[in-house]
Amino acid sequence: MGSLDGKVAIITGAGQGVGQGIALALAAEGASVAVLGRTMAKLEATCALIGERGGRAEPFLCEVSDTAAIPSIVDEVAGRLGGVDILVNNAYSGSQGPLLSLSDDAFQKGFRTGPFAAFAFMKACHPHMKQRGGGSIVNLVTSAMVRWDPTTYGAYAAAKQALRSLTRTAAAEWGPDGIRANSIAPHALSPALERWAQAAPAEAAEFRRTIPLGYIGDCEQDIGRAVVALVGPDLRYLTGATVPLDGGQAFFG
Repeated sequence: MGSLDGKVAIITGAGQGVGQGIALALAAEGASVAVLGRTMAKLEATCALIGERGGRAEPFLCEVSDTAAIPSIVDEVAGRLGGVDILVNNAYSGSQGPLLSLSDDAFQKGFRTGPFAAFAFMKACHPHMKQRGGGSIVNLVTSAMVRWDPTTYGAYAAAKQALRSLTRTAAAEWGPDGIRANSIAPHALSPALERWAQAAPAEAAEFRRTIPLGYIGDCEQDIGRAVVALVGPDLRYLTGATVPLDGGQAFFG
């Protein structure tokens, strides 16, 4: 018996990296997982990994910036998997660089794929969660929001700070419906971070030295398992929080 038996989870950007790690961890606890993303081959790979472990997962193509399409995708997930209990807004595609180097479109891209997309998913999932007596939303933010030097992270941090605020408001407004909403700010060895570490080993070593626990988190064991705890019954009284999953590197105050 898993702690999430009978639950249905939607995870965006679940074809690789942190999203995949969260999908694997939730499935290991018995959740049926809707694996959402832009590349079917990656989604099918995640579903295959879950299937090999005896879990259930189905792939759903989704471009999160197309917010008009999100309600129908959520309804399709609910129809095929039996409902919606858990939503993890992980997908994000934005821009970084000095503010004066960013076009309006580059700056706005992170908002379209971040808080705008998350808002559409949250609204679409709300009636399904309410119908099932409640649910749990986890939105991915970043320690760049509180970084000591925000240079080049401005657009990224702004979009994620908006998402963090949205999460807190949903927690306040939807608590009476039994819906919890929390944010996590993870560091994890995603494919992109792993490529950077291999290309710049000296910089990667210096980065690891800024993490008190001394290593970059594992997508499944450090981030996915934390999400299992966050959406499970043991933390049922936690909502509206931002949980750093970064080995103690950032100070949220």
